[in-house]
Amino acid sequence: MTSSSFPPLVGAAPLDDVAVLMPAYNGQADVERTLASFSEDARIHVLIVDDGSTPPIVPPALPNLSIEVLRMPKNGGIERALQAGIEALAARGFRYAARIDAGDLTVPQRLARQRAYLEAHPQVAGLGMWTQVVSRDGKPLFMLTPPAEPRAIRRVRFMRACFVHPSMMLRIDAVLAVGNYREAYKAAEDLDLFLRLMARYDCANLPELGLYYELNEGGISATKRRRQIASTLRLQMRYFNVLNPYDWLGLAKNLLHFVTPYQTLQRVKKRLYAPRASL
Repeated sequence: MTSSSFPPLVGAAPLDDVAVLMPAYNGQADVERTLASFSEDARIHVLIVDDGSTPPIVPPALPNLSIEVLRMPKNGGIERALQAGIEALAARGFRYAARIDAGDLTVPQRLARQRAYLEAHPQVAGLGMWTQVVSRDGKPLFMLTPPAEPRAIRRVRFMRACFVHPSMMLRIDAVLAVGNYREAYKAAEDLDLFLRLMARYDCANLPELGLYYELNEGGISATKRRRQIASTLRLQMRYFNVLNPYDWLGLAKNLLHFVTPYQTLQRVKKRLYAPRASL
């Protein structure tokens, strides 16, 4: 698995106001592999929210990383873990939370690039990046290249996945201002948050590779798929715009997803996006 080669950032700023936010439930080896993929020209702060792992997650000793583990009293799900993580980062004075999940890998300078964009665009509350989806053994499967501009994202927000959650950097004060992560929409806590953010701020994507997303058959998208789609449909109905044709197309798409087997959908995605999988 390799990453694209980016030109070095000129006069890279410290990352003292940025923290990587990683919820984790078991998977010690995945946690270590993911954190080892970070490479920045400044010290990296990490908060692992251990969601009741047995045995507990142990912070790996990695150069240039300052790692703290916040232990939840019991396994309560990703929604509660992320909510607690945001609150903890706010209490520690961080301005930005950079999401990633155990098992995914990042590209060099991701944090600095996202921070520089958010500093230059104060109206943007959430910033994602393009993502290479890979198999468990690192084989490229397909690329996710959502639109970059806030206006385009708002137009097609239900027609396609406009953000890859583990690639996002979020303004912590904005997340708290709209109510933080919530449990109201199980397995779709990311879409719920992004829709609330877009009601008050902008959200955007950097149109460059930022993340290698591991397609995990044991992940939420597979194991809690019907719950996730049901939550997405509820959100669609809440924010539905009858004048936007993409909202109608998105509703039809998710109804189709609800009745289509997961493996069939993955085969369709691989065929659609395979030509863009090379880096």
